[in-house]
Amino acid sequence: MRRVLYPGSFDPITNGHLDVINRAARLFNEVVVGVAINEDKQPLFTTVERVDLLKEVTKDIKNVKVVSFSGLLIDAVDNLKAFAVIRGLRAVSDFEFEFQMALMNRELSEECETIFMMPSTKYSFVSSRLIKEIANNNGDVTSFVPKLVDDALKNKLK
Repeated sequence: MRRVLYPGSFDPITNGHLDVINRAARLFNEVVVGVAINEDKQPLFTTVERVDLLKEVTKDIKNVKVVSFSGLLIDAVDNLKAFAVIRGLRAVSDFEFEFQMALMNRELSEECETIFMMPSTKYSFVSSRLIKEIANNNGDVTSFVPKLVDDALKNKLK
């Protein structure tokens, strides 16, 4: 079975994330979307909220599973029995960081492969950070996130 892990904070999930998930689901037997628990970040949504939002917006994609994980990415890859990690690249500026992380992961575990996927061009500028900033200032993010996420943002930022 070709199982891949698509890790991220997904705070919140965007249409760009969903685009990558949908395309990965066509390429692999199973896509595990892993919500990373990072003590250094202060997310807007709790881990449980992010997992629940992801489960809901991916419920119609039969070969997608949503989990949370903490610790090293390579440990999650091993625990989930994934053969590779999917990383989204929006722009060249993302590549340097992602490339360093991929090389470090391979150094820590020779079996940890990284596959880079680009979202559709219409989402190439969308980031969770920008979505939160726009939503926090009462901007319209409906074309960048699923309706469920837009509603969750509005409720969270009341």
